[in-house]
Amino acid sequence: MDKEEQIRLYNLTDYYVGLGLALFSSGFIGASFIIKKKALVQISLGNGRRAAHGGYGYLKNWLWWFGLSLMAFGEIFNFAAYAFAPASMVTPLGAISVIVAAILSSKYLNEQLNLLAKIGCFMCIIGSTVIVIHSPKEEEVDNLEDLLQKLTEPSFIVYTSIMLLIIASIFFYFGPLYGSSNVIVYVIMCSTSGSLTVMWCKGLGLAIRETISGQSEFTNWLTYMFIVLLITFVSIQMNYLNKALDTFNTIVVTPVYYVTFTTLVITASAILFKEWEHLQINDIIGIICGFLITVTAIFMLNTFRDVDMSRSNFAWRTRQPILRKTTIEEIAQTSSLIKNNAQYGSRDV
Repeated sequence: MDKEEQIRLYNLTDYYVGLGLALFSSGFIGASFIIKKKALVQISLGNGRRAAHGGYGYLKNWLWWFGLSLMAFGEIFNFAAYAFAPASMVTPLGAISVIVAAILSSKYLNEQLNLLAKIGCFMCIIGSTVIVIHSPKEEEVDNLEDLLQKLTEPSFIVYTSIMLLIIASIFFYFGPLYGSSNVIVYVIMCSTSGSLTVMWCKGLGLAIRETISGQSEFTNWLTYMFIVLLITFVSIQMNYLNKALDTFNTIVVTPVYYVTFTTLVITASAILFKEWEHLQINDIIGIICGFLITVTAIFMLNTFRDVDMSRSNFAWRTRQPILRKTTIEEIAQTSSLIKNNAQYGSRDV
């Protein structure tokens, strides 16, 4: 076996390790959404100030801390997945957390999961599978020196500046004015800070991985910068995610958050790590199609969440207009006969 073949097998092993970690991460994170929402509902029914209004009563609730612990485990697995596999593969697998959240919300939060929502869950699995099959299998950054060079490229500096401008505008203006009435405000805040969080997470994961392999990166200032940035942006992300969950329905927050977050992470990853440079055109098309399938499925989960629709209901409702149309036609025909008879009778007289 030549050196090139060994490197390829090594990259594939890392890729599948990252895939497994990403799947475990989605399961934990999906469950944490429901548990934290359950805790926030309990607080809203009590006398505590709600998170949406600036309250922090959830910090005294053990159920919220349990949900946060599950999310922490999920984020640890997610963090490790980014160290092994490309971000453009790991992030879209967050769709699995949407499925977990949808199923658990129907059971524990009494949020409806109808026939179309179940089809949406199935489509999420199909879309995620397509993305995994076509995603890049190799990394474009091998050490922190390469990463630092990419961080200082004009394209990523422009992207980061735009994200920071959005975060500042929501924090100072749009959040206080429109956050409680429009779900997209809090979700955009979570997604913009989250897209940068993934980049810092990827960098810190690379530093830890290099350290484990024998080349210590904890003497490098860049590692500590990643730690500070990661803590800062995770705090912003979690704070506004709590506000979104407390204000809006879980089945609304989860899909919108997934779409915006995934789109921004794929964009940031393409700019910084250039993971798409060596992909063939069929793989690029496959990833785009898989993502669109997943997005469509998630909006099916959201759009039809309040529609009372089951297989028996659907069959009844598709037949009903036909029966009603037939009845109306019969009435019209009967009315016409009566009218004609009346006119005919009056002429006879």
